[in-house]
Amino acid sequence: MNSSISADFLNKLKTQTASSHKRLEELPVSSYILSPNMKMEDYAHYLQLMYDVHSDVEENIFPLLSATIDDLKERAKKHLIEEDLLYLNYTKPVARNVFNTQNITIPFALGILYVVEGSSLGGRFILKNLETIDGLTEGRGVSYFGGYGNKTGSYWKTFLHLLMAHEEEYNVENEIIEGAIYAFDCIHNHFVNTEK
Repeated sequence: MNSSISADFLNKLKTQTASSHKRLEELPVSSYILSPNMKMEDYAHYLQLMYDVHSDVEENIFPLLSATIDDLKERAKKHLIEEDLLYLNYTKPVARNVFNTQNITIPFALGILYVVEGSSLGGRFILKNLETIDGLTEGRGVSYFGGYGNKTGSYWKTFLHLLMAHEEEYNVENEIIEGAIYAFDCIHNHFVNTEK
């Protein structure tokens, strides 16, 4: 793999998705999980929104990528959100679709997964705040944000390596970037349009 070309691709991916990423992070629903005064109902609402995202990804994106990424089973997180909601005494939500996954390509799907996998890195940062909230101590109710635990960094690097290899082999930079922007925008719209 040509490392300078790969680094250039990753920089472009990060740069071209930056404004969509920022727009999502600036939503109240995204920022209140970082607040020291976070309310449990807000936390549960966020988990339900992310349940929709992961449910859609696991049901519709994973099958498309099964031949490209061999550790998809370990990357499933819907069950972790179910555990957390159960701990918070919320019933398992009925998943709503976040993405229109009809006729999407493998590179586009990889772009979507780039966003979803990247959220695991951010989740480790959010976890530090959650562990200061009464009722979420000792690792209870925070399975989802615990993600891959101390393997989070290595899972991310493995995914990026696969992403770069796929891009280099098939020359699909634009499609991957389009998929990532699409994912950020769909999640943003889902957060804005879903009532508590």
